[in-house]
This record gives sequence, C-alpha cells and structure tokens, in this order.
Amino acid sequence: MAHFINDRASLVTDAIDGLVAGSGGALARLDGYPEIRVVLRAKPEPDKVAVVSGGGSGHEPAHAGFVGPGLLTAAVCGDVFASPSVDAVLAGILAATGEAGCVLIVKNYAGDRLNFGLAAERARALGRRVETVLVADDIALPDAARPRGLAGTLFVHKAAGHAAASGAPLAEVAALARRTAAAVRTLGIAVSTATIPGSKPERRLHDGEAELGLGIHGEPGIERIDLPRADALAARMAARFPAPIAGADRLALLVNNLGSTTALEMAVLTKAVLATDLGRRVRLLLGPSPVMTALDMHGASLSFLALDDALEAALLSETPVTAWPRARILRESIVQPLPEGVSGGPAPEPSRDAVVAERIEAVGRALIAAEASLNALDARVGDGDTGSTFAEGARAVLADLDRLPQADPAALCRALGERLERATGGSSGVLLSIFFAATGAALAGGADWPAACAAGVARVREIGGAGPGDRTMLDAAIPAVAALAASGLGAAAQAARAGAEVTAGMERAGTGRSSYLAGKDLKGHPDPGAVAVATAFEALASGSK
Repeated sequence: MAHFINDRASLVTDAIDGLVAGSGGALARLDGYPEIRVVLRAKPEPDKVAVVSGGGSGHEPAHAGFVGPGLLTAAVCGDVFASPSVDAVLAGILAATGEAGCVLIVKNYAGDRLNFGLAAERARALGRRVETVLVADDIALPDAARPRGLAGTLFVHKAAGHAAASGAPLAEVAALARRTAAAVRTLGIAVSTATIPGSKPERRLHDGEAELGLGIHGEPGIERIDLPRADALAARMAARFPAPIAGADRLALLVNNLGSTTALEMAVLTKAVLATDLGRRVRLLLGPSPVMTALDMHGASLSFLALDDALEAALLSETPVTAWPRARILRESIVQPLPEGVSGGPAPEPSRDAVVAERIEAVGRALIAAEASLNALDARVGDGDTGSTFAEGARAVLADLDRLPQADPAALCRALGERLERATGGSSGVLLSIFFAATGAALAGGADWPAACAAGVARVREIGGAGPGDRTMLDAAIPAVAALAASGLGAAAQAARAGAEVTAGMERAGTGRSSYLAGKDLKGHPDPGAVAVATAFEALASGSK
C-alpha cells in the first residue's frame, strides 16, 4: 500500500514538524530528535498544574494534537504503536512542570506503564511533584486483570486540563482525573486492521466480518462476528457496557472514528447508538470524530462516561484546540415543514388500473433485481451507484403504488416524476423527473403514449444536453421510443437493449462522470444508465404479454 511519507524512520519526526509548523505559533517541540519527540505549548503557564500524556504514534490527533489551553500541556510521542522512552517522557515532564506540579496521564499498556512510571520516579527524585493517573477503559475482556487504555483517555485529558486551567491545585487535578478514569468505559469494532506506513496491509477478516473489542494497535478483537446492520450492531455493543455505565442516568458519549470509516457511516452509527436504551441516557455527545485513531483502521469505538456536575462542566468548558471534538448537549431533533411549492400542490386522487399496476410492479422488481449488476458495471466507469440509484427510485414508487393515480395517465406521469425526483439521487433522478413531467404534459394535451414519450425524451435532451452517441441512458431511450411508435413495446425493448450494447464500443462520453475517463477505460463496458433503461423496457414488454 502506498503512503505519503519520506521514509519510515523519519515518519514521526516529520509529522511532528508538520503539526508544529501548521499551529500558527501555538505549539513548540523540544530539541532532541529522534530520541526525544515532545510537543508542548509555545506559551506555557508555569504557575498552573501541567497535564502531560502521550504514547505511541499512529493515533493522531491523539496525543500531540490535543496540546493547548484547557487540555494537555505537553505530549510525548513514541514510534508508531510503541511507547516513548523513559528519557523522552522525563524530558516532557521536566519541560512542562513548574512549582504547581504535574499530572501524568498514562494508558494501561505495559510499555507505557513502565516508561512513564520510571520517568515519573526520576522526575520526583529531581524535585518535581508528579501524580500519575492510569486509564484502563477497555471493556472487551470483562475479567481482564489489566484492561487497555483506549479513547476514554481523552475524557481524562479534558477533565484534568479543565481543572488545571481553572487554577486547581495538584491534588484536585489528579483527583478529578482519577474519578474520570474510573467512570469511563470503551468498546471498539472494526472491519479491517491498521496498516503501518511502509508495510503491506494484513487482511485478517473476510468480507462481511468484523472484530468486536479490538485494540487501537491492530490487536485482534475478542470476538469475530458477521457484521450486522448498524442498529443491531449498536444494540449489541451498548448491551455490553457494565457498571458504572449501565447504572448511570446521565452519560457523555464519544463516538470515535478509528481512522478510515466514512463520515456517512459514522453518522449512521451515531444515530443507531443514540437510539439504544443506553444512548437515550446520553446528555453530552462528542463526535463522531477521528480523535483516537489506529492509522487507517476501518472501525469505530464508543466511549461512555458516567457524568456528575463537575465532569459535565469540564467537558463543556471551551478550548481553542481545533482537533478537540466539542461536547454538545443533546436536544430533541428539529424537523421543520417543507415550504409551500416543493410538493407540487395537492396530491392526486389515487385510482386503480390493474394493467398499469402490473407493469409498474414489473419494472420496479426488474430494477431492484438488477441493483448489484448495475452497480458493478458502474464501478468500472463511474462511482458504482447506478444500480442503487434506480433501485431506490423503484422502491419509492412501489411503496406508493396504491396511492398513485393509475387510471389517469397524465397525472400518473406527474406523480412518478415527483417521487423519482425525491427518491432517486444524482442527475438520474432529475432526468427521470424531467422525462415524466414532459410526458405527462404531452398526455394531458392529447398525445398518445408513443408521442408523449418522444416529447419526454426530447425535453431530457434539451435540458440535459446529451444526445445519441454521448454514452448515456439516452442511447437506449431514443431508439426505444422510436421503435415504440413504429412497432410497439416488444420492438422498443429490443431497440433499447441494442442501443445499450452499442455504448460498449464508444470510447468517449459526452456528459456525466464517464466523460472524465479515458477511452481505454470505457471501451468494452456498456453505459450503466443505458442498461437500466433497457432493463425497464424489457420489463414493460414482458408485463404487456
């Protein structure tokens, strides 16, 4: 796998230099590369308690990305997924700590415990006041003697940073940090492991599988599962959280992206988690955000914190650190009514025509059945969603079938256009809506079906700007409509299929995403929109027999 790096040896130092250079003067680093890699505030506050944390790199923006007012005073960075050395941690403590003392926040991994622990002892021997707080929020193994420190560590950073910024003494800062660490629990899920830059990826899971309870270094999960729907997954994960989370009536939730999960997936998972019994007790939401990542891992973690007034105030306090996922108090979702004019006026009176209903059902079922094959075809020349686009439109029409004016052709076309415009994404939905609107208008003016469909195609050409040979769905629709007028539906279906097949030999596209591709990438692959049109005409012809 390719990565944007210079070389593996300088990966962490290059990244730190990039972070500091882009901070606008807010951050600095200690000298001492490559053994000592410490990021700290450029303008320290020596009269306040220092909050220092760190660990292996690869979890960005944790930990160096959270250095700033109200959060960390300094972060000590190790190699990728490896603890920093004792000397590096000691350097960070000594550079950040004044007379007020230091709270050292450590994730519960053996390397971190040893290196941070020994550095704390050496700092104390040099006269520094250091309190160590261990975070062990992982619930993957309920009986684990030493649970891992995961994304819940960030709650501890914020609580300690808030207390330190408010001028609290060392004992109070440490006490709040320990109380936070005792009140937070985390569980992770992923469908892929992490790829170390400069190394080949390890494929541990089959398609459709996920690992529940894995760590942030690519360690295997405690359970390999078949990945369910997001709502079922959220319920399964939420049910695993023990006390103090299970018994709390007021919670904070951090939804953490482990690296490469898309924003759409993270939003879906967030909705699903908030809909669980546990989620309904969430008062403060942080994320969904990539805050404690595992390089490019495709996964997420949920961190719940049992709140009290002090912890809620700490999480809501402001910080200028841009990477921090600011807590929001959850409110009832606001749904506003559609403005007048969007729905196109009053809904038409439903009516029943058995033949029309049968043909609509035939087309809908055919497009839904072709979803996967059309997506696969589109993946070769586009973004892989043509099948889903047409299938979603078909599902919307079938869901409303009994509410359509089946016995009124003009009104039926207008209703189909409105539904497809709302339910079908991208340009396809708009073009289909234009076609049906123009067809309906022609029918209302006295045209028969062949002439009305020809008017619809002409309007699509006029507005969309495509024509024959431009490698679009019109390459199937134009010959189909011409054959419909001359010879009926059977001939129209054959013409549509022939037109779609001709697009496989076209080495240019006049419009759409395919117009950005080279001829060699197009040749041999028919246009998926044209194939969808052919599929629809074939279903119509079959339903007319």
